[in-house]
Amino acid sequence: MNQVSDIIVPNLNILFIGYNPGARSAETGHHFAGYSNKFWKLLAAAGLTPYQFKPEEDKKLLSLGLGITNIVARPSRAAAEITKEEYAAGREILKGKLRQYKPKIACFAGVGVYKEFAGRPDIKCGQQAQRAVAGIVDFVVPSPSGLTRILFADQLVFYHQLARLLEKGYNKMYTEKE
Repeated sequence: MNQVSDIIVPNLNILFIGYNPGARSAETGHHFAGYSNKFWKLLAAAGLTPYQFKPEEDKKLLSLGLGITNIVARPSRAAAEITKEEYAAGREILKGKLRQYKPKIACFAGVGVYKEFAGRPDIKCGQQAQRAVAGIVDFVVPSPSGLTRILFADQLVFYHQLARLLEKGYNKMYTEKE
């Protein structure tokens, strides 16, 4: 499977962090491209994007101060295929990216992603009390994967919290369609 490039520049408002690219993302070269993945719909519904982007528009996120990376770069059909060794290596690589690019908020797209990153089992969605990298807010949203059994409305609550966090103190978001 093909690698999927990070969408990242310095000083983003939010850097979204997934487990790893799925098979469809590897096939298309675009993040969160699975047919049942709700990422793009959740961003639009929370007002983080001006409309529902298609995966092929993922690079447009940069113009909104948003980006995407993963804790593990290797694509797979399921996150369950990621090894502990890959997570350990990915954790260090991700910490380096966070230190280098300094996003205001590191938003982990899945409780499991943050558990692997932070090394703590007691993770809940929302803003985290501890910061893994100084100066960067850690925030966790439910995984947008189609395999997640969490209802869309329940997932959206956390994306709204993320949007409010930005409005409160981390820049106004773009609200008009391009």
